[in-house]
Order: sequence, then structure tokens, then C-alpha cells
Amino acid sequence: MFKFFSNSFDNFKKKIANTATALVNNVVDNISEEENFSEFVLDDMEDLLISADLGVNYSSELVDKLRNQDKIKPKDVKNYLKSEFKNVLNADTDLKYTDNELNIYFIAGVNGAGKTTLIGKLAYRFKQEGKKVLIAAGDTFRAAAEEQLDIWSKRAGADIVRRDKADPASVVYESIQKAKSENYDVILVDTAGRLQNKFNLMEELSKIKNVIDKNAPENLRECILVLDANTGQNGLQQAKVFTKAINITSVALTKLDGSAKGGIILAIAKEMNLPVKLVGIGERMEDLKNFDNEEFINALFD
Repeated sequence: MFKFFSNSFDNFKKKIANTATALVNNVVDNISEEENFSEFVLDDMEDLLISADLGVNYSSELVDKLRNQDKIKPKDVKNYLKSEFKNVLNADTDLKYTDNELNIYFIAGVNGAGKTTLIGKLAYRFKQEGKKVLIAAGDTFRAAAEEQLDIWSKRAGADIVRRDKADPASVVYESIQKAKSENYDVILVDTAGRLQNKFNLMEELSKIKNVIDKNAPENLRECILVLDANTGQNGLQQAKVFTKAINITSVALTKLDGSAKGGIILAIAKEMNLPVKLVGIGERMEDLKNFDNEEFINALFD
């Protein structure tokens, strides 16, 4: 659906260089010179994979496959990891969109993950494609969030429904009615992310989801969880919490540029069966990129 902006493969490779070092180069450099997979070598490899944010379970599974076998040697570990990662990253990463219909995107995530920025950049991308875009400011009790979203909406050229201190579900309801009556192509729904009061937050998210399910069930395209790449394994825990409240369908990973913790992409795919569909690799409006499994693997290993 979306055209790529100015982010070439070489540029993307530079952006994820720290993740490539942590996830591939460190492992290969430490393991490949060994003759065989001794328990010492395997333990070292497992520790390196865990430290690269693959998660304990997935790291252990990768290492266990190398035990009691003779075909794969330490010198083959780079090709082994590349093959295994390809097997995990096999889901469709295209953001769902239907032409000539209203498309609703439910955006969730903890405060500070980059939801507001992502919504602004996503609104800009849709506008660049000639779509009529409406932002539903559903984080109504954090004034700064609404003000930031207002600024982003103006920068993107999108419209916004904003009602300070109102019930978030009512803002989403109003947005749906407006979008239907005025023939919008896209609604981007912002939500709160106050994990310190987890029960209330999840209740609020569920209530918003119910409003969408009742008023526009056929128009909900994605429930996107926004994660900060630098949170590493905490991102996996966040994915589990939010999935309990709403049916998360995909992940947007922000601040991937410069992070060494991009291995969380694989951990989430393995443990949660969730595809990453969007990645943030810079500050510019154009630095929200479609995630491509093959491109990510090639950038890690080539």
C-alpha cells in the first residue's frame, strides 16, 4: 500500500547496526572459531543471545537444537541463525487497508513508547497517499498528549476529534460517526498508556474496543501495539499485558535506530506470534518505515 520514502537498504542497515552487532556479530565472533559445540560454548552462545534480547525461551531453544548433533559446526553458526530467524519471521507484514472503505487503526502502548509521534507520522503517510485522515484523541486525561497530537495532526494535514477530560470511548464514538458521515478513509485512535494503574487502563482500552466493535466492526483493520525498541524484554511483557485487554494484531517498533535491542522483534514473533509491521528509524516525518522481514534479516547478516 505505502511507497517507501528515502530510506534505502544501506541506510536501514546503518540504522540497525547496533542490533546486528548484539544479535549476530557478537555471537559469531565468539563462537565460530571453536571446533565443536561443547557445553561451555553452548552456554556462552545462550548467554549472548539472551543479552541480545531474544528472550530466555527462544535463546534456549536455538541452543538446544545444536546439542547432540554433528551436522552444524560452530563455523556454521551464522548461517544457522539466519535460517532460524527466517523461519520465525514469516508472517505478512503489510498493514491491512481496504480501498473505498473506512479503515480504523487502534493504537495502544505505554506512555513514552512513542504513540503520539507514530500516529502523527502514520497520519502523514496516509495523507501523502491522498487519504482523508481523522485522529481520535482518546488519551483525554493527559493534556500534554492531546496538545502534542493536535500539533502532529496539523503537521500531517489530518483532522482531529479532541475533547479534554471527556470519556475516551465517547471521543472514539464521535470520531466514528464523523468519519462515516464525512467519508473519511482512515481513523487513527490514540489511547492512554498508564501501566501503573493497569486494571483501569485495560478496562478503558476494552471499553474503547467495544465502541468500535459495536459501531464499526467491519472497519477495524489493526490493533497496533507501539513498543520502544530500547525496552528490550520489557516489550515482551507489555505485549502480553495489552494482548489480554485487546486483540493486538501487530507491533510498531519505535526508536529502532541506535538501539541494540532490536532482537525483541524475533522474541515477539516467536513467543506472541505477532508481526512487526512498522518501525521508526529517525526523527523525520518520513522515518516511519514499513517493516520487511527479508530486508531485516539481510541487514542483520549481510
